[in-house]
Amino acid sequence: MNVKNLLSVFMLCIIAGGCRGENSDENPVTAEIPASPESMYFPPSNSDTWETKSLASLGWHQDKVQDLLNYLETKHSKSFMVLQNGRIVMENYFSGHSVSTPWYWASAGKTLTSAVTGIAEQEGFLNINNKVSAYIGTGWTSAPLAKENLITCRNLLTMTSGLDDSLGDDVSPANLKYKADAGTRWAYHNVYVKLQDVVASATGQTWPQYFNAKLRDQIGMTGSWIQNGDNSVYWSNTRSMARFGLMALNNGSWNGSSIVNSTYFQSAVNTSQNINLAYAYLWWLNGKSSYHLPQTQYTFNGKLIPNAPDDMFCALGKNDQKIYVVPGRKLVVIRMGDAADNVNLALSDFDDVLWQKINAVIN
Repeated sequence: MNVKNLLSVFMLCIIAGGCRGENSDENPVTAEIPASPESMYFPPSNSDTWETKSLASLGWHQDKVQDLLNYLETKHSKSFMVLQNGRIVMENYFSGHSVSTPWYWASAGKTLTSAVTGIAEQEGFLNINNKVSAYIGTGWTSAPLAKENLITCRNLLTMTSGLDDSLGDDVSPANLKYKADAGTRWAYHNVYVKLQDVVASATGQTWPQYFNAKLRDQIGMTGSWIQNGDNSVYWSNTRSMARFGLMALNNGSWNGSSIVNSTYFQSAVNTSQNINLAYAYLWWLNGKSSYHLPQTQYTFNGKLIPNAPDDMFCALGKNDQKIYVVPGRKLVVIRMGDAADNVNLALSDFDDVLWQKINAVIN
């Protein structure tokens, strides 16, 4: 190499800082490779396999877990489950309940009806803005025909049918009486179950057939609908409830496949009308400025569950059946069991205290 070329190499070494002589191994330059974000996990169907994750890996407080479990057991819980990013962090059973024991969802199962109504719409069988009588015929209520025809499928999804909620769960025409024009009054009413008749009529299948094919079997759930008096109640094990919660966390998708159209699902978990800000399409919403509760027209100021994350949406069933979904923390929390305290239809004091205990573990 001639002198000119040597000078060129020397100058390049100085500019690049690459020629360090004897000290070339001091302060070596290392390129940091960012850690890959953990992928969302979905348990396989027809299998008991479900990946787990330790509390320590999340920086959660193991020393606060026993207080949470003691509270759950004291409050008559049968099962409790926490998923983070799809993986099981906690799974606990009480009072002889087990991973395979079925339990009732009560009104938490309303969200199943919400999801399947959306599926039927995306498949072109119905439009939620159409009147209910377009699918199941007129005379399904005892309201004047003009008033009955105001009631759309969306009104059933949002609890704004205008029908009298003081007459119990019987949804026979004689018991479905006019109270106010559809859309002008929010009232928690079992009439939502007529959406199952709408789906059955629109699809030409029975409700269980369509539900099983389009939702249950798609995400590996087990369970079945059981008629209990005037109510159609879903029963399953805890993990099946968690599977549905995981689909909800993923905006209606399961392992890359769209089960419920994402546009519909976003509407289903956001405020659906301007009367009860904490109610969507049969889902309850936290973090709103006010809310209504079943069997009252009173507006309560503040958040539904003050101790819970503001972005949480939830399925709330009689006697404290719970699905809590927290998108910001990628959490799904399940509680099944008997009433924590007194018999209740949806929200209870248990929710807020439970979240106080959960926060002690996860924050």
